[in-house]
This record gives sequence, structure tokens and C-alpha cells, in this order.
Amino acid sequence: MFVSSGVAIIYLLPTDNSSILSDSLISVAMKSLIFLCVLAVCSSLASCKPTSEKKDRVHHSVDLGERDHADQKGYQFDHEAFLGKETAKTFDQLTPEESKERLGKIVDRIDQDKDGLVTAEELITWIKRAQNRYIDENVNKNWKEYDSNRDGKVSWEEYKNATYGFYVGEEFNDVDDKEAYKRMYKRDERRFKMADKDGDLIATREEFSAFLHPEEFDYMKSIVVMETIEDIDKDGDGMVNLEEYISDMYTPEEGEPEPDWVRNEKEQFRDFRDTNKDGKLDHSEIEHWILPGDYDHTEAEARHLIHESDKNQDGKLSKEEILEKYHRFVGSTVTDFGELMVQHDEF
Repeated sequence: MFVSSGVAIIYLLPTDNSSILSDSLISVAMKSLIFLCVLAVCSSLASCKPTSEKKDRVHHSVDLGERDHADQKGYQFDHEAFLGKETAKTFDQLTPEESKERLGKIVDRIDQDKDGLVTAEELITWIKRAQNRYIDENVNKNWKEYDSNRDGKVSWEEYKNATYGFYVGEEFNDVDDKEAYKRMYKRDERRFKMADKDGDLIATREEFSAFLHPEEFDYMKSIVVMETIEDIDKDGDGMVNLEEYISDMYTPEEGEPEPDWVRNEKEQFRDFRDTNKDGKLDHSEIEHWILPGDYDHTEAEARHLIHESDKNQDGKLSKEEILEKYHRFVGSTVTDFGELMVQHDEF
């Protein structure tokens, strides 16, 4: 039976999980580009899946500062940054009227000093909260699924049994793609051991959070980079060349001209990513690409939202200015699904 569960990213950013790599997250100011594979597990087990899917890789593309926002189609990236991925999906089902009404309530929450204006600092605080809320909710959800003995910890045995079940002992003989399962199993085990600081193979909540969202923890950076290389490196040389870099994000269609953003990405690779100009990205270059320590994604997104919505150019946003550009902050649909949606506590 094929089942799946919500293991984080993104999220550069996130992440589902390593969206995480992902689901890091994985990160607030980056576009996650992913492939999804679903694991088979025993029907008697909880609906779980390994964290080691490409879906769970933190994979950044272009920093906000490198983007030409005028070329962007739609505002989904801004929506997910401002609201968090799951809440953004909720807004996508609302009518414009409902969406604006809820956005107005959010603005009141963001405006901490109640002066009627949203500053960059207030917006940064809100965006960080939105992203952290998604991570907390994801960890809570998975914690309940994996802590089978309810001792307040998640052991490797608990995670392994819930995710892979009887297939582990039988060397995955009953699954179609045995080698893929073996690779994912080894990758999960390696990441779990890296997250497990004291080496007892029993994860505290913090360690389990690091396992699900390694991009959020400094001591997990090497595993984030390692998994990214494994996912993109097709020729097995341990590095990422230009062709591998582009093919991970873009598959050309016959007769279609190459999009401008692809040409821009090639320039980014040559001019900025490949710092030693050898035509490939090594471990350190990839780390700087996906986990740049000198770039604050949250601040970049907050300043971008203000730049695009600040009608009177005073460096702050009034509620009127935000609501006038509501489509940049939140989504909506022309169909009225409002009565069908589950109301989120925050809104």
C-alpha cells in the first residue's frame, strides 16, 4: 500500500522535510524545486515516509536580491514566505473578499506598536514567526506518529520500523525498487545519526527537529550539502557542473525557447556560484549557494514586499497600502470555498 505523511521543507527553505532540504525551507527567500517519490510501507503501519526523498532536500535557486521581480509570474513565493506554506494553501481557496478580510486581521497582528504602520522590522518578525510555525506544526505532527511508546523521545528503531516496517529485515525483497529503498534507508540512518548529538540513537525533540529540518541547524549543514550533491550530481564526481545545475531546475521542451530565468541562472552559475571558475560547484561552493551565511532571506523578503507595496515611499506600509496590493501578500480564488475551509487559529 502506498502512503505518505507530511514530513517537512522547505523550505529554503524549506521543506517538507529537508524542504526539508528543503522543506527547507527551506528558506524564506528561495524557490524550492523538487522531485517527489512516495515510499511503500506495510498497511498495518502508520502513514509515514522517509525523509530522504528529493522532496525533502533544501534546494535554493535564486536569491531575492538576484531576481527581477517584474519577470515573475504570480506571487506564490511571496504568499508562502508571508503566510507559511500550509496557510498559503488555505488562502488560495478563499474569495478575494474573504482573503482581504483575513489579511486585514493579520496586518493588525503585525503592527505591534499599533501606530497604523508596518515597519520592516515588524514584517521580518512576522515572516520568521510564519516560517517557524510551519516547522513547529510539522515536528508536532511527526512526533505523534513516530513516538510509538510515548516516552517523549523518538528512537531510530521507532522511526525505522514505522517508516520501513518489515522490509528492512527482508532486505526490501518485496518492493519493486529495492535499490532505491536501500539508498533511502541508508540516507535516513546517516541523517538521524548526524542529528543525534549524544550518539544514543534516541532523538530528543530538538534532535528530531534537526533530523526533519537540518537546514535550520548549524551542526547539520554538512548533511544538507551532502544530500544536495547526491541529488544533483549525475556523473558521480562529487561536484555539480552547469548541465547538472540547470537540469535539476529545468527540462527543455521541444520547440520551446529557453526562458529568460534559465539564461539568468546560467549566468549566476558562471559569475557567482562557481567562484574558482573550474566549471563545477564543489562542497564549499554548494554550501554558499544553498546556505549563504551572509544573506538574510527573511529580511530580503520583507524589504521586497515593502518595496513593491509602499505607495507613498515612506519605507513603511499602512493597512490600506497592503490591502491595495493584497494579491502580493495572499492568494484567493474567484470561487467561494470560504465556508468549506477550516479556520486557522492564527487568523
